Amino acid sequence: MLIRWLSSSDQAFLWDALYYAIHVPAGEAVPSREIVNRLELSCYVSGWMQRPGDLGVVAEDHNVPIGAAWLRCWTCQQHGYGFVDEKTPELSMSVVPGYRGRGVGTKMLRRLLSAAEDSFTAVSLSVSESNPAKRLYEREGFVPIGPSGDGPITMVKVLSGQSAI
Repeated sequence: MLIRWLSSSDQAFLWDALYYAIHVPAGEAVPSREIVNRLELSCYVSGWMQRPGDLGVVAEDHNVPIGAAWLRCWTCQQHGYGFVDEKTPELSMSVVPGYRGRGVGTKMLRRLLSAAEDSFTAVSLSVSESNPAKRLYEREGFVPIGPSGDGPITMVKVLSGQSAI
């Protein structure tokens, strides 16, 4: 497995990665791939590498993309589900189903967070309480900042050497 930096030429795979990032709880119907065209989701990928702060990695197995983790900064007017503030980028991440549970996500996340320390004091994300990826985020130092319950939670990781936000 190879982990490399995302580039603008990876935008086609990022659309797939965005689809795989959608958590579907057990027993619920899998949405159509067209769901990523909704504005509240497409903003995570649209115009990749054209916004300040865009940073990400892709995992490959024999030159085939198998996962991606990326950061995007938002404004108060346009933001994602895990928005904290304009200085904190939001993490999006997914691994294609056949490669989950093999450490791909952990390796991508660690590489991306290490690089993010040069530019950011923290990283945020939104994850459903029932999403198994939540355990990965907790292991890597993300802590919930709200809301809790059965819905999505916003989590933040303060990066090494930085003070809390």
